Amino acid sequence: MDVIVLGLMLLSLTIWLGLLCFWGQFWRTDQQLEVTETQLESLPVVCAVVPARNEAELLPTTLRSLLLQDYPGSFNVFLVDDRSTDRTANFAEGVAHAVGKPQQLHIISGELLPSGWSGKLWAVEQGINSASKFAPDYFLLTDADIEHDPGNLRRLVAKAVQEDLDMVSVMVRLRCDSFWEKLLIPAFVFFFQKLYPFRWVNNPNNPTAAAAGGSILIAREALERIGGIQVIRQALIDDCALAQAIKRGTGDWGLGIGTREEFSQSLVPNTQYQIPIKGRIWLGLSSLTRSLRPYDSLATIWDMVARTAYTQLNYSPLLLLGTLVGMPLIYLLAPVCVILGAVWGSWAIALTGLLGWLLMSFAYYPTIRFYKCSPWLAFSLPAIAFLYTLMTLDSALRHWQGRGGAWKGRVYPSSDNL
Repeated sequence: MDVIVLGLMLLSLTIWLGLLCFWGQFWRTDQQLEVTETQLESLPVVCAVVPARNEAELLPTTLRSLLLQDYPGSFNVFLVDDRSTDRTANFAEGVAHAVGKPQQLHIISGELLPSGWSGKLWAVEQGINSASKFAPDYFLLTDADIEHDPGNLRRLVAKAVQEDLDMVSVMVRLRCDSFWEKLLIPAFVFFFQKLYPFRWVNNPNNPTAAAAGGSILIAREALERIGGIQVIRQALIDDCALAQAIKRGTGDWGLGIGTREEFSQSLVPNTQYQIPIKGRIWLGLSSLTRSLRPYDSLATIWDMVARTAYTQLNYSPLLLLGTLVGMPLIYLLAPVCVILGAVWGSWAIALTGLLGWLLMSFAYYPTIRFYKCSPWLAFSLPAIAFLYTLMTLDSALRHWQGRGGAWKGRVYPSSDNL
């Protein structure tokens, strides 16, 4: 038994060494929008699109922050009232008048949700259609619960223009006030970065693509190039689906041919081709722009994760099984070995388990520090991973019971472009 346990622990240790050394440095928090201040040399036209469904409580703060951006160029906000019942549109109009920006805000009454669309993406589609009359260079796709730092838009545009990017997105600072938020929210960001290492996302030669839906700046030409929002109209994880569509392109190029030169060499003479173009994207963290959405109980965080966890696994029972086996091996085995080694008197098992536990705590600590939580929480990652594993299993159960994808009073069918 000692040999088996020690062998499994050595396997877990090897996995962690591989993750730390070769997995895109996912554990670092250095990919931040606010790291360097940049100056704008041109002033593109920008239109923000904000889908809002029953957000009257937050709009006095979030919409105000959006209307008061210090961006010196042309900027208009299109808020799509997605059939709210709490007078969202009236509150939005009041905010615009209170800050002296009534001409800058355009309120759109959302139409009935057609089949084949998620509610948020249908609202975004309507907002983009209305904003297109301004011929914007960029769309800012943001949520109604985001409080923007005054310089957020300016930095997003400068990043996009100066680095010739089709999409710039930031994972805004999630609310981290209550006990459950401090315990579980930093880990949500940590696991997201582990799935989509930001350095890989930001590398145009790496196929990894992801975005964070709370704050996405996307070039109008890039959006039109992929066929608009409708190409991801059923996606529950819409931000990552949009990033994949932009970065990978469409058609033959996006599905396999990596460079324009390779593509040109494969052409048949005297034949016309539509050549999709791979896009350049960037994803990072924001230390100043933040989400005000409260997750002050285990139940609210559980529902947030369970809504899309099984979608992230492409509704695959095999991937689910791999998760249920892999998560305990990677995260739970180390503390178990520390305990078993001490009980059995096997210091080899105990010390190997302790080393694995220290490695995962080392990986988690930068995220804990970014969220200004107690350093001791870095050692709680095994318990947190156990809870996230249960959430993923519950996500699969909800899917099988026809309750998956529930959000804002709607339950969506199990279809996603990821």
